[in-house]
Amino acid sequence: MTRGFTALALLGVFGVAPLPAIAQGGGDAQEGLGFARKVCSSCHAVEDTETRSPVARAPAFFAIADVPGMTETALFALLSTPHKSMPNLILTSDEIRAVSAYILSLKRL
Repeated sequence: MTRGFTALALLGVFGVAPLPAIAQGGGDAQEGLGFARKVCSSCHAVEDTETRSPVARAPAFFAIADVPGMTETALFALLSTPHKSMPNLILTSDEIRAVSAYILSLKRL
């Protein structure tokens, strides 16, 4: 998936998803990395050294981080809303905050 398409797809989701107030308050990026290695790495490139995801249409975490305007609130909405192209994972607020903190730590732009 190209970066431009990924950005458009993510922004489309944020335009219709409610943004919960609970998204405030930062998580632990190291905890998020550990969680991502266990739960997300079968589809996504989660490490900052990985350039390709195991599943071609699953964006690398650094690509998600580099979407213009990406925030913890936007990631909270993304990770708490079901998607056709993603398994229906049910994450706790703490898990979402931790994964969000890790993803945002990969921002390159």
